[in-house]
Amino acid sequence: MRPPQPVIVTDLFPELLDELLALLSSLSDQDWQKPTACTGWSVKDVALHMLGGEIGNLSWRRDGYTIESEASITGWEELVAYLNRWNQDWVQSARRISTRLLIDLLGHTGTQLNALFSSLDPFAVGSPVSWVGPEPAPVWLDLAREYTERWHHQQHIRDAVDRPGMKTPRYQSPALEAFVWAMPRAFQEAEAPEDTTVTLSITGPSGGRWSVRKEGIGWKLYSGAPAHPEAEAMVDEDNAWRLFTRGLNPRAAREAVGFTGDRVLGEYVLEMVSIIA
Repeated sequence: MRPPQPVIVTDLFPELLDELLALLSSLSDQDWQKPTACTGWSVKDVALHMLGGEIGNLSWRRDGYTIESEASITGWEELVAYLNRWNQDWVQSARRISTRLLIDLLGHTGTQLNALFSSLDPFAVGSPVSWVGPEPAPVWLDLAREYTERWHHQQHIRDAVDRPGMKTPRYQSPALEAFVWAMPRAFQEAEAPEDTTVTLSITGPSGGRWSVRKEGIGWKLYSGAPAHPEAEAMVDEDNAWRLFTRGLNPRAAREAVGFTGDRVLGEYVLEMVSIIA
């Protein structure tokens, strides 16, 4: 096992944006109204949600603008509740935007945000990634989180309109490598002796193996796996990203993941959540 390498994705943001704009520009009126895996949201709603994220990022990251209600948030549960309300309020209000204008706005905000991302030092200390932990994270991990947000919502749209996903290793591997940083948090309530190791194996061209090891009062993430981990969870790459973004219900998740060794310990992998809301 070895420490995981930084997930550097800055060069992928423009490609992801180009693919999104080309996809949305190809949709029919019927496609825009098709339901997605995001409960209650159509394809258009997911695209509106993505626009809201771009606007919020530019306002906060580039312009330093926050509102009082955001500055006063403390704790994970309060953050999740706030974002769920904000997301739904934004989408409901923004539904009056035409699809043509929506595409134009996504191109405008996305281009500006990509320029901002490319100007940042990926190895500087940045903001916390809440589903990793409360500590300040390196900028590269914060940007990898932003990448996963854009990648997985684009998959939601592609699934809904039956278009091929961006699932080649070039695009899916960085998403999975970022998602697994949620693994130590998922194990924070797991009781085990010092040096106990649990391995997550994601099969497929974009997959890999990662492990968490009990060290002191917490669990630490590693790339790779020991010869004989105390538990191992195995899932294919397509189910993996759906599991980590709440796209599988508990029953489907248990059917999608195989286990060896201590199953009780291994099932903490099912608690991994690599999104906020």
